[in-house]
Amino acid sequence: MTTQIPTPAALRSATKAALTPQPEEPTMRSKREVNRLHRVEHRWALLFMAAPIIGFVAFTAYPLGYAIYASLTRWNGLGQTTFIGVENYVRLFKDQYFLTSLWNTAFYMIGIPIGLVLSLLLALALNRGIFGQTAFRTIYYVPVISSLAAVAIVWQFAYNGDYGLVNQFLALFGIQGPDWLQNTATVKPALIIMAVWKGLGYSTLLYLAAIQSVPPSLIEAAKLDGAGATQRVWNIVVPMVRPVTFFLVVTSIIGGAQLFTEVNIMTPNGGPEFSSATVVWYIFRQAFRYQEMGYATAMAVVLGILIFVVTLIQFRLNKRNDFSIE
Repeated sequence: MTTQIPTPAALRSATKAALTPQPEEPTMRSKREVNRLHRVEHRWALLFMAAPIIGFVAFTAYPLGYAIYASLTRWNGLGQTTFIGVENYVRLFKDQYFLTSLWNTAFYMIGIPIGLVLSLLLALALNRGIFGQTAFRTIYYVPVISSLAAVAIVWQFAYNGDYGLVNQFLALFGIQGPDWLQNTATVKPALIIMAVWKGLGYSTLLYLAAIQSVPPSLIEAAKLDGAGATQRVWNIVVPMVRPVTFFLVVTSIIGGAQLFTEVNIMTPNGGPEFSSATVVWYIFRQAFRYQEMGYATAMAVVLGILIFVVTLIQFRLNKRNDFSIE
């Protein structure tokens, strides 16, 4: 019988294996510890998830649900509610004042494309590196950060038919200006001009940032192909800033549908023949002047549905016109 003598390499491997600690089989105690840690992590996860859920329920879901219920009642805001079904909704679609305010609100949307075009032109001008462009950017943005109530008071003074600055300026050219806020033909254009002026700096700043992010290689390639300045703007800049345009359109529609402060300050009675009243202004009047909370809530629900539908249409159209650059 022969005895095989291990080699030095085998002895080293055996020694290393003997010195290396072997993993222990998980005991029942270690398993319980792991399960306990998992339960603690699960509780903390639920706690962090509960905060936004509770906030949504308390400040969005419950108020929305109660508003829908209140729209089906006769309620003055303080006393008991009386359930009347869809009577408020039937009434508001027969209410000529509500229909007029709805039309006025839609008419004010004319200022959105006007403001977008002016903002894009200003952004293109400021992007050319003109002298004092930083000062111009500041000047254009000052109205955005100014108090809306203060701006409305200033423009109310400017539109005065007797001593307003607008009519004084027109008088320099021999033009007899109207009483802007007391004339059915001029009150809505006057409010549109003020709203466009107020938001011009914000949209200009966004457009300027979008224009500066356009790849210079695209502009240079268009120049080499012989494209003029107008062609470069229309075929390159305008498509490239489309996401900003979409954002501004959606937010402007939502904001325009809630127009209130300007109307309430400049034409506190809704303008001549109710020609400047908006839906939100009419809701405010019915709720807090005549204490018809149920009826006002029904109008608010209808306005919310209209805003949702228009916004959804905008998202659908934007999805169809989406593009990418390879």
